Amino acid sequence: MRSERRRGVLRGLLVLAAVGGWLAVGAVGGPAQGSLSSVQTNDAAAFLPASAESTRAAGLARGFVDTETLPAVLVATSDDGGALSPDQLGALGRLAEELPDATLPGTLAGEPATLGEVLAAEPVLVPSEDGEAAVVVVPLDAEAIEASVGEESEGLTLVAVEAMRAQAAGDAVRDAGLTVLVTGAAGFVADLVGAFGAIDVVLLLVALGAVLVILGIVYRSPILPFVVISCAVLALCLAGLVVYELAARGVLTLNGQSQGILSILVVGAAVDYSLLLVARYREELHHHRSPATALRRAVRASIEPIAASAGTVVAGLLCLLLSDLASNRSLGPVAGIGIVAAFLASTTLLPALLLAAGKRSRSLFWPRMPRYDGGTPGHGASPAEERGVWARVARAVGRRPRRTWVVTLLALLAAAAFVPRLDASGTGEDEVFLAQADSVDGEAVLREHFAGFSAQPAIVVAPEESLGAVVDAAAGVDGVAAAVPVTAGGAPVPGAPARGEPLVVDGRVRVDVTTSDPSDSQEAVETVAALREAVRDVEPDAVVGGAAAERLDTQRAGQRDLAVIVPAVLGVILLILVLLLRSVLAPVLILLANVLSFGAALGVSALVFEHVLGFPGADPAVPLYGFCFLVALGVDYTIFLMTRVREETVRLGTRAGVLRALAVTGSVITSAGVVLAATFAALGVVPLLFLAQLAFVVAFGVLLDTFVVRSLLVPALVHDVGPRVWWPGRPDPAMVSPSAAARPGRSRAPRSSPRTPRG
Repeated sequence: MRSERRRGVLRGLLVLAAVGGWLAVGAVGGPAQGSLSSVQTNDAAAFLPASAESTRAAGLARGFVDTETLPAVLVATSDDGGALSPDQLGALGRLAEELPDATLPGTLAGEPATLGEVLAAEPVLVPSEDGEAAVVVVPLDAEAIEASVGEESEGLTLVAVEAMRAQAAGDAVRDAGLTVLVTGAAGFVADLVGAFGAIDVVLLLVALGAVLVILGIVYRSPILPFVVISCAVLALCLAGLVVYELAARGVLTLNGQSQGILSILVVGAAVDYSLLLVARYREELHHHRSPATALRRAVRASIEPIAASAGTVVAGLLCLLLSDLASNRSLGPVAGIGIVAAFLASTTLLPALLLAAGKRSRSLFWPRMPRYDGGTPGHGASPAEERGVWARVARAVGRRPRRTWVVTLLALLAAAAFVPRLDASGTGEDEVFLAQADSVDGEAVLREHFAGFSAQPAIVVAPEESLGAVVDAAAGVDGVAAAVPVTAGGAPVPGAPARGEPLVVDGRVRVDVTTSDPSDSQEAVETVAALREAVRDVEPDAVVGGAAAERLDTQRAGQRDLAVIVPAVLGVILLILVLLLRSVLAPVLILLANVLSFGAALGVSALVFEHVLGFPGADPAVPLYGFCFLVALGVDYTIFLMTRVREETVRLGTRAGVLRALAVTGSVITSAGVVLAATFAALGVVPLLFLAQLAFVVAFGVLLDTFVVRSLLVPALVHDVGPRVWWPGRPDPAMVSPSAAARPGRSRAPRSSPRTPRG
């Protein structure tokens, strides 16, 4: 009695320590999670490797200017759609003069207080040739504008653009009958940061709300869903704290996409792992009077598949470190940190919370509390004797396994046949927003009224002696409006004729090439690709950079990453499965099934994007991220299934074991898949093309994998192949010859441990 009391006291202290430790993590990590946006980097140029041509061009081009600029462009039109009057042009002139005095909202003492403090030059007013529009070019100091200001550490680019938009919406402009939109590189950056602002609150609330509803349906309990959700939230706090510290110290690069994916991944993974543990705990409560004993057995039975699942996802995502792009490389560690946090919360905090009520811990399941029925642990009914939907599915698979996997395989192949319909060559920056954005609307006005205008021209740096040939070659490229050498006198606005002799720096000259299409459009990217070929034909040492070139290099790096990272992910996951299942054939079948599932999800997504949603295309990162998440997470659910198959095979043999495993795990794995799909679908609240596409691909793919691959294809294959699925091992009695089994000392009697299946 005394020893039991001591164990109870020790258990209580461990519970208090675990809960207290995680509450401390929440107190410190919560504010860090809320401040992640302050350590984001959303500049595509910062993601490119030093070897990229646009990066090399940018380094050479710096010698031709005193200050690098990030241009903002205020584009104005008349409310009546006609030509601008002299009074309206006068109002715009006064706006240009007043912009430097505009107050930067929210800045603190010692930080820039007015827009003029972050300008590289005075704003310049330029009317259009048709007289129906005008632009005010505002050159921001690119170095100064990178700072964060205010108590919330808000990006200075966003603050400056907000100040310009407030000034442009003032009474003087409205009274003049003008509509003024802020676009250009600074406008796009500000709108992008604003779109990612939804990640901090809205995205998390939508994801948690969806998960809470699903958990309420699964558990039919008013208490248990909040226990699971609290684990997910505290796991996110831990992940946010670690990522914030690493990003603040420059160890990794965090962008808005990675932050949003981190939130979704942590919530989904933590809830999935919790579902698996709670399901096994409920099962053990039927066999043990003591909740502590039931939980101990549940943790012991669940820790291997949960750890294998987490390790598989982390290993797969760390393959992103092979990427040429810093944004992709950083996602691997960021997501890996999130998965580790989810694993720790579900295996330390959740068990503590499940035992917090002591002997009354069954009450967490109220009103459907599991009762002790005295059954023998691990010895349930056969699939034919089980009740429920998944027992019926198991019986159906068992009756016609070959027909099941053949029909399923053909359906998945048919869906995968549409993968070539997915255009993942890239999109323009003006196509990434799914909601109204001033920068996109302003860009449309520029296209209509300012052909050949560019606040961010392509940059060609070449040897001095090749200047004439480079200018002629550039000017002859389709889509190029002007090719102008940079001179000591400079140009009044980008795209205008230069004055004076060409500026020579270290034996090189710079040519600014203005494209007919805006520099942030996909058409400009294609023009720059042709420009590079043209100038290299006349000068092999010439390099081409600029905003469109950076986008081109980013897209090409993404396509290279697909060719390198996909095989690496497959190899790593195959190795883990071989070690986990102690087999070669089973891991190969599982991996092929999950790759086919990804192909089917991508094929259906291509049709939906093109014919239903009308998306213009996709970034190369969409199939790359989709592959990494779907294959790693899809293997997760198969790991949950196959570890239970291995356990049941000890008693029932391979064929009966897979049916039993399908019957008893169907509900929890399906619930986990629905939860993960719902959390990834929440990414759709961020009005950006990339995240909306990724949300659909992963959410649909997870559901496809949950309801088709894990429920039908894999069990039917394993059942049809039978004991040979464990090849080259010989764990099944059916694979042991009678003579070998009869030899003295070679008995193959069943062992009690579920770790090595024998039948």
